[in-house]
Amino acid sequence: METTLKQDLRYPIGRPALPEQPLERGSRTAYIAQISLLPDQLRAAVTGLTPTQLDTPYRPDGWTVRQVIHHLPDSHLNSYSRFRLALTEDNPTISPYDEEAWAALPDVGATPTAVSLALLEALHIRWTILLRNLTDEQWARTFYHPGSKRTFTLDQALALYAWHGRHHVAHITELRQREQW
Repeated sequence: METTLKQDLRYPIGRPALPEQPLERGSRTAYIAQISLLPDQLRAAVTGLTPTQLDTPYRPDGWTVRQVIHHLPDSHLNSYSRFRLALTEDNPTISPYDEEAWAALPDVGATPTAVSLALLEALHIRWTILLRNLTDEQWARTFYHPGSKRTFTLDQALALYAWHGRHHVAHITELRQREQW
């Protein structure tokens, strides 16, 4: 039972499902909307939290809410760069990064969460503009991720990062429900 609870806390909305076929326009539009809405959803999820609550892990052995807030722009900046590389190079090999090590860097504890919320907002405005202007041919472009040893289409990356934002907001909102914050 404990393993199931830990699994549920780790993946509150389930694991990501990547499309195997090109997305239809309506699906792309829905995923782009999710990316566009993430900054406001994250801001709403953390509004009113105290410093102690921000430093509470969302699950046993998990990141704190503060770490999740700073992780989202870190991760999404990397994804935005991967999109741009895929659009300008032929199947580039991207550079993975150690998320755990990044979450432990000193700026995570020292930077006000408002800075990362603002960074995420600005990034998502720019990213959404890019996404809304891609052609069907551009969505089929790819990059290679050496960490997972697979090639991703931009359609698959879009679905993954739309999921990623919802996934982390759910970590916070479910913690708030459990703790009755």
